[in-house]
Amino acid sequence: MRRCLCALIIIVFLSMTGCATTNDLRRVHSDLNRQIQVTNEKIASVEQGWSPLRGEIAGVRNEIAKDHEAIQLLRGSQAEGRAEMTDIREQLQQIRGTVDGLRKDLLSAASRTVKREEEEKVLREKLDNLTFRINFIESFLGIGKNEEPAAAPAGKVVKQPAAAPAKETAGKGRTDKESVYAAAYELFKEAKYEKSREAFENFLKQYPGTEFSDNAQFWIGECYYFEKKYEKAIIEYDKVTKNFPGGNKVPYALLKQGLSFLKLGDKASGKLLLQQVTKDYPNTSQARIARAKLLEIK
Repeated sequence: MRRCLCALIIIVFLSMTGCATTNDLRRVHSDLNRQIQVTNEKIASVEQGWSPLRGEIAGVRNEIAKDHEAIQLLRGSQAEGRAEMTDIREQLQQIRGTVDGLRKDLLSAASRTVKREEEEKVLREKLDNLTFRINFIESFLGIGKNEEPAAAPAGKVVKQPAAAPAKETAGKGRTDKESVYAAAYELFKEAKYEKSREAFENFLKQYPGTEFSDNAQFWIGECYYFEKKYEKAIIEYDKVTKNFPGGNKVPYALLKQGLSFLKLGDKASGKLLLQQVTKDYPNTSQARIARAKLLEIK
């Protein structure tokens, strides 16, 4: 390029001076063309040298584009991974909630089981009480199983069972004492224990020393027993054995006195009374009940 400029300057200078000849101009023109050709060759050579570099640059750009795509894919995978982790956390939370619900259900079921066992225990106690009550009433009315008369302990005179008044016996011409006794007993059958007890107590005050006295005293104890007032029941049963030792209600009173002690948790006293029943009154329903209860005592 510098040589071309120098040739141009010479041409201009010769033209200005008017001293250049035609041969000179031709020589200068030839030099200029030669310089232009050399320059073009150099440019072509440079362009050929740049061709591999352009390919490498294009390759680098492609690699960069591929890396960019890979980065985008990686970012997408990470986003999906975070979404999956979020779903897993939610599922774990739901599982924890289900487990907590199951624990509550188990606790509730256990509570219901305990409550059911308590209810069954209460029902069993009620059934036992009703069973004893039925046995006593059947024995008192003279119905049900035909049992041998209670054997009296040595040295005791057995008093004949009192005639059952009112609905306990059929018949007309009932006396006043029978009516009063029957009314008190009717209240007992209706489970009106407080009123029945008061009626029997009034009966004993109005008609002391009758054939119904030992029965009335026993039913007073029964009223307290079914009211779960076991201490008072024990006292009233004791009056039967002490005030009416020859009466037919003595084995009943001893048995129920022993059961009352068991209800109070006094196994020793209860066991002694039950053993007395089995010893003094064998082959009776009261003795059979006493033996069954003794087997239950641990």
